[in-house]
Amino acid sequence: MTPELRSILSDMRSVIVAFSGGVDSAYLAYAATEVLGAGALCVTAESPSYPAHHRALALKVAHECRLRHEIILTGEIERPEYRANPENRCYFCKHELYTRLTAIARERGFAYVADGTNADDRGDYRPGRIAAKQFGVRSPLDEAGLSKAEIRELSRRAGLPVWDEPASACLSSRIPYHHEVTSEKLRQIERGEEALHALGFRVCRVRHYDTLAKVEVAREDLPRALDPGMHEAIVRELRAAGYESVAIDPQGYRTGSLNEGLILRQV
Repeated sequence: MTPELRSILSDMRSVIVAFSGGVDSAYLAYAATEVLGAGALCVTAESPSYPAHHRALALKVAHECRLRHEIILTGEIERPEYRANPENRCYFCKHELYTRLTAIARERGFAYVADGTNADDRGDYRPGRIAAKQFGVRSPLDEAGLSKAEIRELSRRAGLPVWDEPASACLSSRIPYHHEVTSEKLRQIERGEEALHALGFRVCRVRHYDTLAKVEVAREDLPRALDPGMHEAIVRELRAAGYESVAIDPQGYRTGSLNEGLILRQV
């Protein structure tokens, strides 16, 4: 842990960590627990928009690092503005989450709520950051100037099992903007991605275009995905997940591909 991060956490006195199970929030949960002990409560949100894989990772980290850990249910998918899937959909998700977490902090006497935003996130389009600012959510990793690569290295040194996990996002991010988010679509996307993982694709996305699944895999995996035998297996598995047609994106996986072509401004 860097001296800067230790100092920031120590000054916070007590904190609720929004703990998704990804590498950033896992390291923050670990570091906050190291510095604050029982003054750190790590909370994982349970909802249809988060993959079961992430929940399993959160439970694994919580067990191995002896975190003070709780799971809460969030209802973003019940909000019409979230289901409508506008470009700022993430705002409504984070608004729901921070409404819940700040209420818990207030009821139990925690000084702050914190998330795993890092220094690399500053230039990205993240409407959820607007909700974070509105609720006064702190971002200790960003405040300490830690990049994603630095957090991975610190996590590796700390022995966290998620240190080399691929970046991920909620399942709703696989649905094009202005196409309704439903529990049924999210389950279908998750089934498709689980099938791709089973075929050995560690980094992958299933972009949901109604009856069409547009598959993204890591660029180094494209030759394997396009091999006739593997291509046939991918099509077979995605059809079994409920898609009528399957296309493999020749550009491969890239973060936020559904944002391409949008002109967005973050306040």
